[in-house]
Amino acid sequence: MTMQLKRRTFLGALVLALVAGVALGAFTAPRAELRRPPMLAQAPVSPLPILPVQMPPPGGTFAAVADAIKPAVININTFSRGAGLQGRTPFEEYFGEEFFRRFFGEVPERIPQRSLGSGVIVDPTGIALTNAHVVEKATEIEVVTLDGGKHKAKIIGVDKKTDLAVLKLDDGKGTFKYARLGDSDRIQVGDWVLAVGSPFGLQATVTAGIISAKARQLDQGPFDDFLQTDAAINPGNSGGPLVNMQGEVIGINTAIVAGGSGIGFAIPSNMARKIYAELRDKGRVTRGWLGISIQPLTPELARSFGAKDPKGVLINEVVPDSPAAKGGLKPGDILLEFEGRPMEGPGDLQRAVGLASPDRTAKVKVWREQSEKTVEVKVGQAPDERQAQQPRPGGRARSMLGLEVRPVTPEIARQLNLRSTDGVVVVRVEDGSAAAEAGVQRGDVIKQLNSQTVRTMVDFERLTRDVKEGDPLTVLLQRGPMSLYVAFRVGRG
Repeated sequence: MTMQLKRRTFLGALVLALVAGVALGAFTAPRAELRRPPMLAQAPVSPLPILPVQMPPPGGTFAAVADAIKPAVININTFSRGAGLQGRTPFEEYFGEEFFRRFFGEVPERIPQRSLGSGVIVDPTGIALTNAHVVEKATEIEVVTLDGGKHKAKIIGVDKKTDLAVLKLDDGKGTFKYARLGDSDRIQVGDWVLAVGSPFGLQATVTAGIISAKARQLDQGPFDDFLQTDAAINPGNSGGPLVNMQGEVIGINTAIVAGGSGIGFAIPSNMARKIYAELRDKGRVTRGWLGISIQPLTPELARSFGAKDPKGVLINEVVPDSPAAKGGLKPGDILLEFEGRPMEGPGDLQRAVGLASPDRTAKVKVWREQSEKTVEVKVGQAPDERQAQQPRPGGRARSMLGLEVRPVTPEIARQLNLRSTDGVVVVRVEDGSAAAEAGVQRGDVIKQLNSQTVRTMVDFERLTRDVKEGDPLTVLLQRGPMSLYVAFRVGRG
């Protein structure tokens, strides 16, 4: 009995040791092929070249990647006025809360809305990328960097269709550590990635995972092309970077699946790069347009058109006088390639054309009459983008004077207790503009410009048509029951 008991005790200890060894092995840091990234460059030094792949020592971690990217990741705090009261008047909606309080007395305070998000600095002058939904309603933006520094930020441009926005910190007067935008086309399913941001306001949080899928479409719009990852993305991570093992940003985190575990999505860096460049340089995005109506190509339709396989996009309508019509595209054509890239479905074509630069001549391969043909089409500009750029009353003046104006209607005149509808009413003043610094406010009525009477929008447009930066301007305003003059030099703020 004693020998059997000792033998059983020995075997039990051996089994426990083996189980413990297996368990410890399960918690050993993954020995993935980590690449040590270059450290983030400090302006004015350019980012260092990408280093070759290096195998980490046994027990290697993601620490080098995390240390490299965190200084470029920002915590974004936004402030905006709530809109929770019922029964808002059209005028309050038109002019905002300040107007309502000035002319209708005190109103119950709305709860100020604060929200948190993340972003990543991609230029040493403090230009950062984030999500449009993080900042689009913000009236004030404060950015916190890794060292605890707080910086004011303003929006350079917003593109809701891709949920991207570009910010500038400290009016570009400072220098910041920044990250490099990588090539999202090179990332593969199964590659390691890190998500960095401020989930629930917890700054500089790093989570690790892999690329779970590419080219995900979530029915959010025609430009869906998301990277899917199981790296934890939580509320507050929106706008932060998704980073490869070389410390490059290959995605901008943007969405999670409610109730989903390990399912997050990021905008690919190659899409973000184009949107970022246009917003940075022009403050807006111009998109390409062909002028065709398309539908998926089913196997039955492919056979009926004599196509080799059901890959491609079927054109069912061509808009007259559109770029497609001028280029020779026809209903019944099966569009196979756009600029050398295979088009396997409508989403592929919508993204390819939308991201193409207007006025660019693109080569399009189609299946027509039992054979492949290549036609050249000069890409046009999307109609909705053209309309958005058409000047509105007061539009040019807004860009130069830093304000936007509209006619004084009889109803507005009654609400403002005006004796007539003469003048134009200020509906928006750009933060930091010369007009704002001179004291012009929403709800002010402009009665004169440089001693010239302003009665209508035509007068305003005529008197501001030839203004240029640096010109002096004296404005007579009516604010409630009183009149006052303000003076400033025309500028862009």
